Amino acid sequence: MGIQALRERKDELAKQANNMIANAGDKVWSKEEAAAYDQMTDEIGRINAQIKAITEQADLDAEKMIGEAAKNSKKTTTLHDAVALYLRKGMNLNAQELAMVQNAMSTTTGSEGGFTVPTEIATMVIDALKTFGGMRSVANIIRSSAGNDWQYPASDGTSEVGEIVGQNAAATGQDITFSQVPLVTYKYSSKKIALPWELVQDSVIDIVAFVVNRLATRLGRITNTHFTVGTGSSQPFGIVARATSGKVGTTGQTTTVIYDDLVDLEHSVDPAYRGRAQYMMNDASVKVLRKIKDSQNRPIFVPGYEAGAVVNGGAPDTLMGRNIIVNQDMAVMAANAKSIIFGAFRNYKIRDVMSVQMFRFTDSAYTKLGQVAFLAWMRTGGNLVDVSGASVKYYQNSAT
Repeated sequence: MGIQALRERKDELAKQANNMIANAGDKVWSKEEAAAYDQMTDEIGRINAQIKAITEQADLDAEKMIGEAAKNSKKTTTLHDAVALYLRKGMNLNAQELAMVQNAMSTTTGSEGGFTVPTEIATMVIDALKTFGGMRSVANIIRSSAGNDWQYPASDGTSEVGEIVGQNAAATGQDITFSQVPLVTYKYSSKKIALPWELVQDSVIDIVAFVVNRLATRLGRITNTHFTVGTGSSQPFGIVARATSGKVGTTGQTTTVIYDDLVDLEHSVDPAYRGRAQYMMNDASVKVLRKIKDSQNRPIFVPGYEAGAVVNGGAPDTLMGRNIIVNQDMAVMAANAKSIIFGAFRNYKIRDVMSVQMFRFTDSAYTKLGQVAFLAWMRTGGNLVDVSGASVKYYQNSAT
């Protein structure tokens, strides 16, 4: 079955599951109804695994991004062609090729003999990072032109109220107290990627898409780990480290969570933030939650569907009506694990300094091996801006 057919089948099943929940209302589900629902969600899970395998194998996301960018404008097409030429040949170009490359990109020599590629192509790495998912898909992204340490101003206004003032009476004052949250950036490297000449020179391969996708994957993994569980010591503070406790499982819940725990977790978040709150967890935890039923034997997990396939608009997976963000850097359920967070994730600020810097290397160390190397640098950091500790809460599994 092709990927489109798989998606259509998934969306058809998701629509049936959503309708089943909507039509049931407050009625207690029978064993047969619960079993039918579980069969549908199990099949959706298998289809998701098939779709993931197909898309990963073909690197479709990165290739689509590069291809669409190349089609949108003549300038982009010329730039893409120039960079592809440079990535393949370096500066071993004829006069016409050299002029094309120099018009499109910098030829500044780096400290190790590398050459920078144009900002537009380096920006593609940032764009690819967005598709990596995790924290960048939900956090508030800030860009700065310099990397000096920031103290981000924050204020807790959850307890502040206005007043009624009588005729000709003066309004009273209430000073706002500001605190500062550090937003420090760190220098990240993709590590050098060494490719054989045969692959680089093969015109069948979209070398720009290949290199951009690989660099973005490496940077995406390390930064997402730090934005999620970073300690703040020589790395950014992760959202889990900065979140506060919302609910701890009772004894025996080292690898489980119950319906009542999730209710308590949701209500531990201040109502001011709860309206835009979402769940975040590891995919292994999603599997656990898919099996939980409420007091009416109805599932609290509702599978999502894609836009345009069966139902217009599409919808994400939801838990108790809230979106679920899958983040593989979240802890798997285990003793004392902070396995689920819930809250307003846009309060987490990711700060990027300028753009990604990307280099090509052909020094003797690689020439002897018949290789070309590529490297990307980026400066970024993050922190949860939450003075009151009320916007993001975690669920922690029991110790025993």
